[in-house]
Amino acid sequence: MADQGKQGVKRSRKGEPKVPVNENSPVIQAFRVYQSELDTRHDKHERLVKVSRDITIDSKRTIFLLQRVAGSDSESALLEEASDKIKQIQKAKFVLIAEELQDEDPYRFIRAYSPGLQEYIEAVSFFKYIKCKELVTLQEIQQDLIFPKHNDSGQTCDQESQMQPEMVDSQECNISPTQSEQKGTIEVHVPPIEYMLGVADLTGELMRLAINSVGAGNLDIPFEVCEFLRKMQSGFQSFSYVSREVKKKLHTLNQSLQKVETACYTLQVRGSEIPKHMLVDVLSSPMSDIHMYTDDQAMDE
Repeated sequence: MADQGKQGVKRSRKGEPKVPVNENSPVIQAFRVYQSELDTRHDKHERLVKVSRDITIDSKRTIFLLQRVAGSDSESALLEEASDKIKQIQKAKFVLIAEELQDEDPYRFIRAYSPGLQEYIEAVSFFKYIKCKELVTLQEIQQDLIFPKHNDSGQTCDQESQMQPEMVDSQECNISPTQSEQKGTIEVHVPPIEYMLGVADLTGELMRLAINSVGAGNLDIPFEVCEFLRKMQSGFQSFSYVSREVKKKLHTLNQSLQKVETACYTLQVRGSEIPKHMLVDVLSSPMSDIHMYTDDQAMDE
């Protein structure tokens, strides 16, 4: 009987007419504003995610292009092509993110474009190392992501007055630190933690560069890469535990360094016994010292 009574109540409630919403109510009006703000924020987040995916794809293509430098006779042409790709990413992709983040808190949307930003930092740092044998700085990354602000007529604020000197690529020369403080500009903020995560991914590409250079007959690059990775390892270890992501990247850095160190050991000890054209096959073989060392370490862990 009790169940039948409950069912009867449900039937009666279903049959009741819906109460009309009073749009003039302050509560309803407040929630309409909240709805509009949330929809705007979600749409902006989705646009940033889409641009970040495009940046990731273009950055990976730039990295693949730079990996061809090891066995190429036209290194300067490849570097020039890679530089053009990086500038195209800045002007065509990152400027869209800068426009979306204008007058916004960048940390609110950092997770939307973080993957693309890290991949871009990896590509730029790889380019800087191949060209100058140096590590790109956070300031250089940030200065390249500052763009002139456009007004309603489509012109930049600089065009309204006198033309200012064109912004020069920071990979080729030094940039004044006061440039980011100029008015009439928009930028993509690069948090230090994102810079660290992007640079940490560089170690895997340097390890591949060291192995590929052996196949090209350049036996000096593995030792240069090994010394560079040791400096990076020392720098990352000085930060101790910063975040869980940095800890994972540091583990990958250690693995890459161990592979390069084992390759250098093989070249130093057995290099005179093995012909140069067979060294890369020896280093890439599953029975090589590199794979045996890393596999034993993985089993121990």
